[in-house]
Amino acid sequence: MGDNTKLLDEDFSNFLNFANKYEKFIIAGHKEPDGDCITSSLVLAELLQTMGKKTLVVSAGPFKRTEVKKYEQMFAKNIDSFATNSKCGLFLVDCSLLGRIGEVGISENQFDTFIIDHHKTAGNSTQKSIIKPAAPAAAYLIQQLFEHSGAELDKQTANLLFFGICTDTGFFRFLEENDSCVFEAVARLVSKGASPKKTYDEMTGNKPFVSRKVLGMLLDRTELFFNGRLALTYETYEETERFGKDSRDSDALYQMLSSSAGVEAIVSIKQEKPEMCTVGLRSKDAVDVSSVAAKYGGGGHKNAAGFSAETSIDALKQDLLKEFKKIFA
Repeated sequence: MGDNTKLLDEDFSNFLNFANKYEKFIIAGHKEPDGDCITSSLVLAELLQTMGKKTLVVSAGPFKRTEVKKYEQMFAKNIDSFATNSKCGLFLVDCSLLGRIGEVGISENQFDTFIIDHHKTAGNSTQKSIIKPAAPAAAYLIQQLFEHSGAELDKQTANLLFFGICTDTGFFRFLEENDSCVFEAVARLVSKGASPKKTYDEMTGNKPFVSRKVLGMLLDRTELFFNGRLALTYETYEETERFGKDSRDSDALYQMLSSSAGVEAIVSIKQEKPEMCTVGLRSKDAVDVSSVAAKYGGGGHKNAAGFSAETSIDALKQDLLKEFKKIFA
């Protein structure tokens, strides 16, 4: 990562030029928001408010993860009458495609849009975007904008940013030896009152007991392919209905499977509806799962990506095995 994670003078200038164009802003992230998406949206709204702007943070949800449920009340479900005239801009945070935000009442080309994202599939930065694929989290980019603005970083904001960065770095497990600038940034957050202990407890604790039963089920049916290099598991629609849609701990699943000897990539298929599946993809080192997700209209990072598809588990499983055969051949 290194210096590729830092914002340039041009990035700050592009952000300010866009922020100064409008009196109010809608801020939207991807559907099924994680901690990075949520905290990035909230802190960006705070930053814009210090500039005298009116803001509305929206999310289509659902807020499935235990650690993010408490933030749901801070987000509107749609834009309603907030944007009644042309003097309103849109920030897309932690995603770069309007189709990924879900149904919040925003149509294509409705608003002048600025993107702040760190996913590999987001493309390159423009005058209306800050895209840093090497950055560990969108919250890390927002932190740089906040600090550059000179706004006061209080304890609550520091905790939000710290939580967002921890979410996408697996509590720093995914960082490497050249990521000292990221640790320097989070050290500044801790100096402002962010608590590593409380954040870790918030991220890993209070999981429902049923999530452990689901985890056992998913591990039990996991299959290995390509000489053990790919681990694949799935959850049927009937099981999703039986256990409830929110009783999941995907992070624990990925961590346990990725720590298994020989496993280089993981596929987890969940049938959300009778003919619709969501897929989580994880990998280690050289395997680029974002390229697989992109073929289905999804996105993400090299080692963490996902997508949704209107198909059955069996059909999707066979199709994905063909894609991974190209990688592991």
